[in-house]
Amino acid sequence: MQIYEELQARGLIAQVTDEEEIRELINNGKATFYIGFDPTADSLHVGHFMALCLMKRLQMAGNKPIALVGGGTGYIGDPSGRTDMRSMMTPEQIQHNCECFKKQMSKFIDFSDGKALMVNNADWLLDLNYIDFLREVGPHFSVNNMLRAECYKQRMEKGLSFLEFNYMIMQSYDFYMLYQKYGCNMQFGGDDQWSNMLGGTELIRRKLGKNACAMTITLLLNSEGKKMGKTQSGAVWLDPNKTSPFEFYQYWRNVADADVLKCIRMLTFLPLEEIDKMDSWEGSQLNQAKEILAYELTKLVHGEEEAKKAQDSARALFSSGSAAEMPTCELTDEDFTEGKIDILTLLHKSGLVPSRSEARRAVQQGGAAVNGEKVTDTYTAYTKEDFEEDFVLRRGKKNFRKIVVK
Repeated sequence: MQIYEELQARGLIAQVTDEEEIRELINNGKATFYIGFDPTADSLHVGHFMALCLMKRLQMAGNKPIALVGGGTGYIGDPSGRTDMRSMMTPEQIQHNCECFKKQMSKFIDFSDGKALMVNNADWLLDLNYIDFLREVGPHFSVNNMLRAECYKQRMEKGLSFLEFNYMIMQSYDFYMLYQKYGCNMQFGGDDQWSNMLGGTELIRRKLGKNACAMTITLLLNSEGKKMGKTQSGAVWLDPNKTSPFEFYQYWRNVADADVLKCIRMLTFLPLEEIDKMDSWEGSQLNQAKEILAYELTKLVHGEEEAKKAQDSARALFSSGSAAEMPTCELTDEDFTEGKIDILTLLHKSGLVPSRSEARRAVQQGGAAVNGEKVTDTYTAYTKEDFEEDFVLRRGKKNFRKIVVK
């Protein structure tokens, strides 16, 4: 099986501009492709994870990745998937975040001996003359078409600033520049980037008379249609100082039964033949599948040693022996208000703290966790469905309660 067919089998391909051409390029190692990463934080997160894995897969097949860090587009902010405008960052913040990205990307992509490039679009965007830019690029974009793009349509009711309206043109210009500077003939991105990517291929065609390709990868959504990579306490980061290897492991160990095999197929590098055998797994076997998923992804991001430590810690915590010995707190229907119970009530009800004020302090000081993941928001609440699988509440390092609903 060649790489394009493997991407199809793993369910990674969403939309393509020219399937036959893309198949030919990447199966024969002829693609010089780019994926853009805007430096909106000082760490990459799970939302970037699939893109990094795709770059790794394509590089292993002989293609050349370009990691484009958005030191220029970071000044604007991508409106895709947003309900409001991103906060404006200082040049110093943007530069710091770009440096952090470089370190993390090197774990996935081999940048040695010209096998891959890391480029910053600030190199050409920040020095553009506005009038020259409008004359060079403006005639090639239809405002009518832009307003029909999904990334803009969803923002029209809430309000779309002129600042953000420029984002599609900036991203298209990136592809145009990368094509000229580095022979970049393909762009990959999340499926919410499709309109922006088509803008780039069209600009190259109009300005240079050349053909460039675009392919979007399936967004990582759970069975409820929501983006994965978010927890009660925020994003799941790739930086171990923001999300510890154990918390990272636990995030994947706790995915829903309906999502585990899809995640294994899309995100791990396990052979497809091995994954296909898991399709018939049920019940306790799905817990084994979750362990495999959590271990493989933690190993990818944090290395084998940290993955083993996280797995050992999780097994010690959730092994049948320790689970049986762990003090249990039983909840009844009366403990839920409008179908929910908040973290402060849980801590107090379980006996881990003597009062709600102590519970509040524990949460605010980072001393409370659910299934190994810190809870930092005192308004965090849980529904009965959250207790259908293992639910272990921790206060401090050594005080645990297994929570069950009668």
